[in-house]
Amino acid sequence: MALQTPLCAQVELVVTEADTAIAFGSGDVPVLATPRLVALCERAAADALRAHLERGQTSVGFRTEITHLVPVLIGSRVTAVAAFERSDGKRIAFNVSVTDRFGLVAAGKVVRVVVDPAVFMEKAR
Repeated sequence: MALQTPLCAQVELVVTEADTAIAFGSGDVPVLATPRLVALCERAAADALRAHLERGQTSVGFRTEITHLVPVLIGSRVTAVAAFERSDGKRIAFNVSVTDRFGLVAAGKVVRVVVDPAVFMEKAR
C-alpha cells in the first residue's frame, strides 16, 4: 500500500467520569484511564488511515505501545495525534502522542493492519 506523508489525524476528548480508571476497572483513582487513552490513540490512527483505504477495506489494531506519563483529571481536554511513520505492506505504523494544556501526557506507537472485513471476520473465533 503506497501512502503519502503527511498522513495524520487528531482526536480530542474532554475527560468525564466514564473515562476514568475507576470506570474502566483499571485503577482506583478518578483520572484518565490508560485503556481509554489507548483507545483514543487507536481512533486517531484509524482516522488518519481511513480516507486512504480502498473500497471494501478497513484497518484493525495490531500493536500498541504507549507510555502514559502523567495523570489527567476529569474536565481536562486531551488531544491524541497519530502521524504516519512507515508502511510495511498492509501494516501501517503511526507515532502517537497525547497532550493536554500543560504538555505531553503520553507517547508511543500504534500499528494497524489493512484487511478485507469479510475475510477478517471468517478468521474470528
